[in-house]
Amino acid sequence: MNRSPALLACLLTASLLAACSSPPIARRDGSSSVRSFSIKELAKGDIDTVIEIHQQEVIAALKALTLKLYRRNPNEWRKSGFASAGAATAALFRPVENWQLAPHKNLPWETALLEPWRSDFAGDRVKTLMDGLLVMHMGAFGHQTEFYLLTEVGAQKLYNAARNTEAVVWKLSNARNAQGELVLHSNSMGAGGVPNLSFEREFGKLIGLQDTLAKIIEDKSNRAIRFGVVNVASMVFLPI
Repeated sequence: MNRSPALLACLLTASLLAACSSPPIARRDGSSSVRSFSIKELAKGDIDTVIEIHQQEVIAALKALTLKLYRRNPNEWRKSGFASAGAATAALFRPVENWQLAPHKNLPWETALLEPWRSDFAGDRVKTLMDGLLVMHMGAFGHQTEFYLLTEVGAQKLYNAARNTEAVVWKLSNARNAQGELVLHSNSMGAGGVPNLSFEREFGKLIGLQDTLAKIIEDKSNRAIRFGVVNVASMVFLPI
């Protein structure tokens, strides 16, 4: 029996909706990551959805790290004139809402990742550092926020972003001022000498996301990643 194109379209849509009807993950904070169906999904392959989910998780990790750094270093958000760490964090990530049109994406991220460690730097160190990480990681996704069958994402850029992030983590843990104090406070010792390694865990998650996605795309594209490392002492970053 012949079926009209309209009927076939309806059946396809119904099947896609049914496939997405499994119960959402029960998260500890009550939030939901369920993605509503859009007709644009028909122009995406499975890998495109995987890329989008990874990117959203990368942005979430960067946002969590920014808030944590501002809370550990309250003088920094005060330099920028904000009323709280939360307000400063929200402002930093506002350009993501319309990233492709945001001039912010043209920020020289290499410079931004180096400036906060200068002894004569008078600005908001957290903002400068996290701006650099945000632009670098978005650059690894080609500054795209939606991905379709013909959208290209380079595995090498994702890999390089992960290595550059490792260098930043090293700098964050080791950079000190003339008085021997950490330039930016992150991990700390809690009560009874128990270390609080929440920054390390969040950075590890961020690095792991980029490495995993790089391997997925490498396998899909048959383009081998060229392995490299960043000299943490010189902080010469791998290109994005």
